[in-house]
Amino acid sequence: MDPANAASIYAARSAQLVYETLLEYDYRARPYRLIPGLAAALPEVQSNGLVYVVRLDPEARFQPDACFGLDTDGRARGRAVTADDVVFSLKRLGDRRVASPGEWLVLDTICGMRAFAEASMGGAATDYARPVSGLEALDAQTVRITLTRPAHQFIWYLAMCFTAVVPREAVEQYGATFGSHAVGSGPYRLAEWRRNHQMVFARDLAWRGWRKGPAALVPGADEVPFDRVVYSVVDDVSTQWLCFLAGELDFLGEVSRDNWDVVIDGAGGLSEPLKQRGITLYSMPTLEVAYIGINMEDPVLGSNRALRQALNCAFDSAAWVRFFNHRTIVCDGPVPPGTDGRLETPFPYAYDPERARALLREAGYPDGIDPQTGKRLELTVDLGRTSQDARESTELLASFYGRVGISLKAQYHNWPTFLRRVSERQSQMFRIGWVGDYPDAENFLQLFYGRNVSPGPNRCNYANPRFDQLYEAACAAQDEATRNRYWAEAQELVREDCPWVFLHFQKAYSLSHARVRNYMPSDFPYGTEKYLRTPVAGDGR
Repeated sequence: MDPANAASIYAARSAQLVYETLLEYDYRARPYRLIPGLAAALPEVQSNGLVYVVRLDPEARFQPDACFGLDTDGRARGRAVTADDVVFSLKRLGDRRVASPGEWLVLDTICGMRAFAEASMGGAATDYARPVSGLEALDAQTVRITLTRPAHQFIWYLAMCFTAVVPREAVEQYGATFGSHAVGSGPYRLAEWRRNHQMVFARDLAWRGWRKGPAALVPGADEVPFDRVVYSVVDDVSTQWLCFLAGELDFLGEVSRDNWDVVIDGAGGLSEPLKQRGITLYSMPTLEVAYIGINMEDPVLGSNRALRQALNCAFDSAAWVRFFNHRTIVCDGPVPPGTDGRLETPFPYAYDPERARALLREAGYPDGIDPQTGKRLELTVDLGRTSQDARESTELLASFYGRVGISLKAQYHNWPTFLRRVSERQSQMFRIGWVGDYPDAENFLQLFYGRNVSPGPNRCNYANPRFDQLYEAACAAQDEATRNRYWAEAQELVREDCPWVFLHFQKAYSLSHARVRNYMPSDFPYGTEKYLRTPVAGDGR
């Protein structure tokens, strides 16, 4: 529940029920756009994109907690959210003692933050009184953020969970257990947490957003917000499905492949028996790309572009989509549909087995034979899951490569071991995905930026000086047309160099019962439960 360490989707969804970011996504707007969260208005951008001035909503308050002291009646106090809280929260991202996976948002982005980060490891504790030149509280409600260079994507950072605003008093009072003591300014508070079982959130009736703003209550309406939101930990998909059918879950965030034929009819819609039960189906393309990363430092694959191109040409995307019940979209590059700056031209190394064989000959492996051994070329792919889906889909992958003479060997690991192998550059190939942090090409193309190599997000350790030039130029460009020209050339380079096998873009399917109203699927569902409504006659749980 510490926003600075909320690296997973699940952690961010939980944390942003309680904590607020300066900006948030407009719940209904598509394409996505930002609206004020803790801020009173969108930032004022100055000095050609170098300076952001943010003014806070004067009514924003942290929920009562003992860390703020007690009133004369012995009850916990709350307090107003201030500009000093914003400065403190952003500094925490750079504090090496916190070890936030969101450090990359601020480290080389905000002036003076790297020096603060390096100094944070000295002494007995981090000195938060040490100034950071790019963070200034101009007054109690106004903060000025100065960047090291113009970065058009910075505004999206202000809606990410990592940058949620936390109170210093709670961090200092609870210390190492701060992640279990949620003290935020948002619409819900953490009421109960039974580890590995469930989390219960109770609605904060005093939250200003119930009175004003996009989630405000409508007087006289026949529906109300949920007074309780319960997150249940149910790992087994069959158990999830049975709990949903029994009404023990109001919402099912994913339709498993095993249940597909029960849920979806022949026309791609919801089956009639589920319709009759008042269940609603939602579907949408997502900002999620799945890929096989190729370690560009590997002696076999890293220096052989034709071999990497052949791996893409041998990948049977149509068979892959069929395997996943058409819940995926053919991948034609690193940037998903619906993303600003995406290149819309055809992928030059789409499925073509004859071309794959020709590229293998060019790569020095005619018919897939390794000339050094006289045997089939053997490649190894690491996976971080051992589920039936993972194993069956990997067998399908192996069959694709078997058609052109390549032997694909799978190595299965638990998730921590898998991530460690990838970050330490031990994998030859590895199957993984990326979920967009914000709807901009930069968020996906950073996965190829030279300064982001492992253990950073450039897990394939791709290094191309021309790509880096284009990436930096696009980030600095102030007008969209110029920026998109740079992005287009950068994507062309990546698609030509093939540091990935481009697997698929994900589609999302979810289900809800009738008492859940006003739900709208989103790539950024963090904190959106405040928009959900249930009939007044319901129990509001």
